[in-house]
Amino acid sequence: MSLRVTQGMMHLNMMRNLNRNMGQMASLQEQTATGRKLNKPSDDPVGITYSVRYRTEISGNEQYQKNVDSAISWLDFNDTVLGQANEVLQRVKELATQGSNGTNPDIALDNVKNEIIQLKSQLKDIANSQFNGKYVFNGEKFDQMPYGSDPKADTTDTGVINYAIGVNSTLDINLSGNQVFGADDPAGTGNNVFSVLDRVIAALDNGTHSAVTSEIPNIEASMDRLINARSEIGARTNRVELVQNRLADMEINLTDMQSKTEDADYEKLLIDAQINENIYQASLSVGAKIVSKSLVDFLS
Repeated sequence: MSLRVTQGMMHLNMMRNLNRNMGQMASLQEQTATGRKLNKPSDDPVGITYSVRYRTEISGNEQYQKNVDSAISWLDFNDTVLGQANEVLQRVKELATQGSNGTNPDIALDNVKNEIIQLKSQLKDIANSQFNGKYVFNGEKFDQMPYGSDPKADTTDTGVINYAIGVNSTLDINLSGNQVFGADDPAGTGNNVFSVLDRVIAALDNGTHSAVTSEIPNIEASMDRLINARSEIGARTNRVELVQNRLADMEINLTDMQSKTEDADYEKLLIDAQINENIYQASLSVGAKIVSKSLVDFLS
């Protein structure tokens, strides 16, 4: 039994085709306007899943990059102040060597002593250095000044400050004051750099040249401790810079994958839009033979 095609069926089929073509044109126009082929979940349910995943990973990667930048700034600042501390001790060693000479008159020893007193104050200021309002040599108690009026007797906090630099990857970026300047020594007999300076000052004040001489190895030991601390900072900086490069590469890869998933291909869009317009015009031309001219004009 053959199916009878009525005028109404032809009209209905024509309208369905016109609406479909118009919908396709609207979709292409939206992609052209936004530059994205994914504008709503229904455009590509699978693709939107990947899109959300890439966006999440890019956001996390950006935060890790910020953490790495902050870590490098902290480490660079630490390296700078450690370099300043080493320069102070270099000068102290020179002065102590002068003061150990038994031929110096008392006035010369007083001048040496007074300069070392000033250098001790400068070293204390360095030990109390702040970066972005945080004391860098007081561990997790970075809101508290590590060295007060009697720095040789102060114990700095040994807490570790960790920066997240990747998934399940952290880096401790701080050194405690005890690591850099020596452990606290209330009695003034240990290798704390402030204790060493106090003993040098006392020996110069008393004119005890041999006592000054005996402290020169302790000054050198304090300098070696600073050099070791700078080496540790350098090693951490190298690691962070490697992580920084890896995160930059990852950002490029994730952005590229996101672009392939979300971004529209303009060349293809222009071709598809032209094809769709031709189909739409052809649909109108065919429709003109089915319905009255006035109706086709109204629809177009």
